[in-house]
Order: sequence, then C-alpha cells, then structure tokens
Amino acid sequence: MPSMIFVNLAVDDLQRSRDFYSALGYGINDNFSDENAICVVISDAIYAMLLKPDFFKTFTTKELIDAQSSVQVLNALDEPSRAEVDTHVDKAIAAGGTETRDAQDMGFMYSRAYADPDGHIWEIMWMDEQAAQDGPPAE
Repeated sequence: MPSMIFVNLAVDDLQRSRDFYSALGYGINDNFSDENAICVVISDAIYAMLLKPDFFKTFTTKELIDAQSSVQVLNALDEPSRAEVDTHVDKAIAAGGTETRDAQDMGFMYSRAYADPDGHIWEIMWMDEQAAQDGPPAE
C-alpha cells in the first residue's frame, strides 16, 4: 500500500474552500471535517487538510505565511493526459482560482498552474513516462 499524503493548508473561509475543491470534482471526507477543518479527498492516497488559520497554528511553532504574497510549497499533481491537465486547470479557474503562469510544454511534459482562492499553488502536469525514462535524445 502506498504511503498516504496529507497536505495541510491554512484557509480563511472553509465553505469557500469546500465549494472550490468540490467544483474540481474532489470528494470531502466528512469524518475528518468539522468547524476547524475540511478533509479533501484528492485520491486514495492523497488528501488536502484545509484548516482555519488558528487551528493550523496549533500544529506548529513557526509563523504562518500569507499564501497570497509568499510561497512555501508548490503542490504538484499529475493527470493522465495533456487534455486532462487543461480540463483540471480550466475547472479551477472557473471555480475562482487564478492561473499563476503560462503553460509549460517541454514535449515529453506539459504543465499548468493555478492558485486556489487562498493563494495555495497547485501545479498540474502530464508526463510521457517512456520519454522521461529514455532521457534526452543523443546529440
């Protein structure tokens, strides 16, 4: 069984975040959601724990950054095709996200990125696994 990943993110408005991530097609695990947190089910092994800032602070002694003006992490997820990368990011923009940069097309890899309403950046990518395994062409 693969390791489970829990991405913990501070969010200002739990309902806005629930609506945003639900619009992307993600499920919500209500067993791990309450007035302080929402558990977004990204896959069988990946979850985003969306936490109110004061609750988030109970897990760390470090200062909480403002994700609208600072970046601490880029969350990257893969999609099975280039078209699904575009569909994913287009849904995020339609739901209130902001595209953070132009698409990057390297031939064997394609990616786009968006920020959720709280400024957390999600990089959505597709990679041709065979081309990646083969490495760059010989010169």
